[in-house]
Amino acid sequence: MQLSFPIAPFQARGPLSSQLLTALSLPANDSGSSLGGFIVATAEALARCTDIVNDDDLQLTLFLLYGLHYGGAVESDAAWEWHPTTIVARVAIEQALETSLRASVSQPPVPAPTQDAVARALFTLTIDDQGPSLSRYLARKATEEQVVEFIVHRSIYTLKEADPHSWAIPRLAGRAKAALIEIQADEYGGGRPDRMHSRLFADTMRGLGLDTRYAGYVDQVPALVLCSFNMMSLFGLNRRLRGAIVGHLAAFEMTSAIPSRLYGDGFRRLGFSETITRYFDEHIEADAVHEQIAGRDLAGALAEDDPLTLPDIMFGAAACLAMDGWVADHLLASWQAGRSSLRSPLPEPAGRSLAGSAMAS
Repeated sequence: MQLSFPIAPFQARGPLSSQLLTALSLPANDSGSSLGGFIVATAEALARCTDIVNDDDLQLTLFLLYGLHYGGAVESDAAWEWHPTTIVARVAIEQALETSLRASVSQPPVPAPTQDAVARALFTLTIDDQGPSLSRYLARKATEEQVVEFIVHRSIYTLKEADPHSWAIPRLAGRAKAALIEIQADEYGGGRPDRMHSRLFADTMRGLGLDTRYAGYVDQVPALVLCSFNMMSLFGLNRRLRGAIVGHLAAFEMTSAIPSRLYGDGFRRLGFSETITRYFDEHIEADAVHEQIAGRDLAGALAEDDPLTLPDIMFGAAACLAMDGWVADHLLASWQAGRSSLRSPLPEPAGRSLAGSAMAS
């Protein structure tokens, strides 16, 4: 009896993602009919593409291909994870994405390969970043509908926090590995499942009446948000880019504590309860500690022990800041123009009865 899998509840965004979604509903050994010509179709889609960061079809396809490694994004035959066709297509798309990112993200100056110099350079890079202040907008002006949209966008990564960076653990050694494990242990709740940051974020979503299943809002978010997560997966899953994922994490931690306080303030301004703000409140103190570990003990130690990774450490940090800025630009431009930042309205009961959610728990 041939097994079959339910077609993922995602809407295809073009011919490539449509073919992949259909294939993933079938056993991997049926790939001759389900993914025939997929590699050629991938090459043709890349040839037509003019902006891969915002290409809906390619970003959804890459998100699904990476999802085979994470689990939870789509129910499928486990054999698809390492099927030659999916791997070849994934590599082709991620190579094009990396090329695009390196062309559009300015490479910061490369400091001396010492712990102190690298930490100083990373702190300078993040302090000098003049991207749009999404956190200040949420703290002072955002409506209930807008803060819900913000959470929906964040769910694509945060329900998997901090899995993309954990791919780097076996790719590092010595001091850098120890520092990364110290950070990740906190992210995963220090051995307490209820304190895992992904679980705290799910509590926030639940308090807002949102679906807490992973990837439940893929259809609603634009390609750019999928790309933000795909970029982390690109850096984390490729050993040659271990410097980039370390730099990304360093910048991520260095730019989290103050925005987290402002995000929490925004939810409190709107009357939401501590259950909903707990995730952000947790990050005020945690990330103030993590940024020191990430800058010196992780990124700095890696640069000292393996100086060849230093350019990518700085590139990964700059790419993190650039991507966050692009996503913030999209959200703020949409809201300031009086429109939703989502591709389509949230399905019921998501986001309904927000006032009731604010008083609950």
